[in-house]
Amino acid sequence: MRQDHLITATQLSRDDIEAVLDRAREVAADPAAYMDRHAGAVLALCFFEPSTRTKMSFDTAAKRIGADTIDMGGVESSSVKKGESLADTVRVIEGYADAIVLRHPSEGAATLAAEFVDVPVVNAGDGAGQHPSQTLLDLHTIREDHGLDDLTIGIMGDLKYGRTVHSLAAALTNFDVRQHFISPESLRLPRSVRFDLHETGAQVREHTDLEEVLPELDVLYVTRIQKERFPDENEYHRVAGEYRIDADTLEDGKEDLTVMHPLPRVDEIAADVDATDHARYFEQAHNGVPVRMALLDTLLGDDEGTEVDR
Repeated sequence: MRQDHLITATQLSRDDIEAVLDRAREVAADPAAYMDRHAGAVLALCFFEPSTRTKMSFDTAAKRIGADTIDMGGVESSSVKKGESLADTVRVIEGYADAIVLRHPSEGAATLAAEFVDVPVVNAGDGAGQHPSQTLLDLHTIREDHGLDDLTIGIMGDLKYGRTVHSLAAALTNFDVRQHFISPESLRLPRSVRFDLHETGAQVREHTDLEEVLPELDVLYVTRIQKERFPDENEYHRVAGEYRIDADTLEDGKEDLTVMHPLPRVDEIAADVDATDHARYFEQAHNGVPVRMALLDTLLGDDEGTEVDR
């Protein structure tokens, strides 16, 4: 078994990404070939925050490669309610499982957990930090439509708190991609993320209006503007209304523009976009299963496996 963790997208090289995505493509083409590859293995699902797609797709992915899953359940029904520390929780769960998928509201929680266990830890979202397995399925979706080089990608919405944005932006620096970030001033990329992107030499541009850049885009990645971050609900509604797209909006985009969203959406993408050829967000969610099957297969290890660096 490989003793590796997936904590942030910054640890992934181009070779790492392509190895997992190549395997995901194989899985999608012939999922039966991966059945029972990890019979007897156990994956622990430790979700300290609500989740639908990430939790269920990891559960499905594990079972489709032959592994069983155990679920910590909600925080209210666990020993966390009694004051148990995260370090103690994961050390106990390590004794039950061969890998741990962890979602936690505190940024850095997955990094801390990985320091206390020897089984692989997958960060399934740590506050406003990172969500690297989401990034892998995002990249898989983009690659199947366009490849991953010579692209112009727009990322729009809550760039300050959006962990999917932070992970995706970091991973895209491995490829020949021009990144445009569209958001209200109050939700711009954090300074630390901008610094890291510039340090890699990434082509990054920031905007407040989608219109000025939409015609150039191959991919538009939309994220939810998070109402809970605004002390003034009126300010939220003003900003959110400006960052909403519908089928008419996309008339100015390329014919093969791909529209993505990590979901859940609220009202930032109108329902009439669903019927267009641009919409990929439900397919994107479905891609979570083959990509996470490939990731788990890699982390649990086999003779032909590819390591994901720490």
